[in-house]
Amino acid sequence: MKTARSQLHRTWHGVRMRRAEAAPDPDAAPRLVTLPATWDDTSAAALAALAPGAAPVTLAAAAAAWIDPIAAAAREAGMETPLADRLHRLLLLRRGAPTAAVWALDAADAPGFVLNLPAFLEDGGVFDAAGFAEAVETAVFALSFAAPSVRDIDIGFADLAGLLAALGVDYASDAARDLARALACLLRGHADAASCAVAALLGAARSSAGGMAATWPEPPANVPVRGLREAAVTARQAALSAAIGPRHRATTAIDHAGLTEALLGAETGGIAPAFSPVSAAGGLTRAARAWLAAEAVSTEAALANVLAGGNPLPVHGAAAHAAMHDAVAPYVHAMPPRPVPMQVPAGAAHRRDLPARRAGYTQKAAVGGHKLFVRTGEYDDGTLGEVVIALHKEGAAFRGLMDNFALAVSLGLQHGVPLERFVEAFTFTRFGPAGVVEGDPAVKKATSLLDYTFRHLAANYLGRRDLPEAEIEDADTVGDGAREQSPLLPLDLPAEASPRARRRGLRVVGK
Repeated sequence: MKTARSQLHRTWHGVRMRRAEAAPDPDAAPRLVTLPATWDDTSAAALAALAPGAAPVTLAAAAAAWIDPIAAAAREAGMETPLADRLHRLLLLRRGAPTAAVWALDAADAPGFVLNLPAFLEDGGVFDAAGFAEAVETAVFALSFAAPSVRDIDIGFADLAGLLAALGVDYASDAARDLARALACLLRGHADAASCAVAALLGAARSSAGGMAATWPEPPANVPVRGLREAAVTARQAALSAAIGPRHRATTAIDHAGLTEALLGAETGGIAPAFSPVSAAGGLTRAARAWLAAEAVSTEAALANVLAGGNPLPVHGAAAHAAMHDAVAPYVHAMPPRPVPMQVPAGAAHRRDLPARRAGYTQKAAVGGHKLFVRTGEYDDGTLGEVVIALHKEGAAFRGLMDNFALAVSLGLQHGVPLERFVEAFTFTRFGPAGVVEGDPAVKKATSLLDYTFRHLAANYLGRRDLPEAEIEDADTVGDGAREQSPLLPLDLPAEASPRARRRGLRVVGK
């Protein structure tokens, strides 16, 4: 699709663009998207999913489709704020964007807006508090005119872990939680103050009385970013002293990651810690590189640390996430469920820890043209204890599911679940991508990425070469393949020995 320069908002003039074919998930047809040249393929896939329709789409034009009606409604109501300029600039700088409902022009149910925290960090470790305040105000204004009848809007932020890494602040530290409290207070103060401003302009305030009760605490005294506490205190006071009450019952929310976070390049959703320092492409994440830079650790030194059995990159789990949740919750209107640290009951299976320096290998392959990397970690006796499945160009949601699935399998292996059980459970799983396997002589075809992974592990760690060859069928015809269409004749029993294989071969003969 060609978009004339004169039709684009002036914010996008002079921005170098690139075109790419992207799909929101592996089974969807690719869509031609045009977006800034520095934005990655994950953002392209998110744009393909966010922009309505299936025709070629340009980021600037897709943004204008929801920005223009909002700006027109604001002007009609008498608002002088240059809302269109602000919204286009927020998106170009990857500082903020609305959730999928606004892109689809259907914001009647809990519309949201996500602010990407690392994008507000300037040179020298200075957080742009003024720019963040304007972004929060802009988000409230935009959602107010996108859904004027809605009283619960969700303004939130993402990639707190990335911001902390860039500042060199350990996610599990008191300093990190104090910083998160100050950011949440700043968010709440400006969001509620902006809601009061909308109420003054449009009426229908939630409360006609001046000011409001102090329903959230002041920021902590020690915040490791200069000027941030003072900005949060000022924002809180401005909201509490407003002459007219807020138009909305709720303005702030921390949520799980979605398409908006992927579009903005956020690596973690909300206040969650970084799951892994390794990106889907097999390199270090942006947050991991930022942490090493903040700690003045070179890549060579980090590698030497790992080879010596150390870990230069902190990785945090549910306990640290729960502590962060408790720190932020008093400041915002809505939060996801509190993470529950894993409790091991008495008599439960004992976890066998992997050695800090462990053997293993990385296998690169392609299933139906979709590249993936399977990395393994081994105990000293050579048995398998860890599996990592890294995808090349799949969507953020699909990669996240695969990351967490591999973690669950690894925990099972470390708690004594035999690899044979996983092979039995996950071979022959059928979903796209599927097809011919390239790069791995042990596996010729696979019915899914999971099928390939466990065929590969069965061949290399169990020595199993007896698994029947995969039958490739379209992902949408599960249960309707060639084998299912023919009845089971007498003595036509499957040759496989395993119970699961026998169950796959049995079919009911219709009358």
